[in-house]
Amino acid sequence: MTPAQDSSQAGPASATEIYQAPRQEKPWGHEVIFAGIDGKYVGKIIHVTAGHALSLQYHLQKEETVSVLSGAALIEYGASADDLASQHFGPGDTIHLPPRTVHRITAITDLTFAEASTAQPGWREDVVRLEDNYGRTGTKAP
Repeated sequence: MTPAQDSSQAGPASATEIYQAPRQEKPWGHEVIFAGIDGKYVGKIIHVTAGHALSLQYHLQKEETVSVLSGAALIEYGASADDLASQHFGPGDTIHLPPRTVHRITAITDLTFAEASTAQPGWREDVVRLEDNYGRTGTKAP
């Protein structure tokens, strides 16, 4: 038995957890939340089908860093929906999005990216959708 498997030991190893990361289907593809520690951080791997886009959105408190793993994306970002810059992203390209930054990610090809974000209480509902191609409104629709 390895120290990580021995739950009788005191210290950090006793908090070790192994689990199947949940997959959530989305209208544009799916996401896998591999880390979700409330009050600390969230880690996601997000897959977007070519031609699809996430909502034009912003977060009140959550900040995110996005890094493209594979594929090509158009990322729009700015202070408001009327003032957006856009840039093509490929593997390794990374953007940090502070709270209240309006942003949208569109998959030019099938796209996979990693997202790391803060996870204050209510982080799952901390999204304000300004536009959505799939009819989702508010903050709780997947």
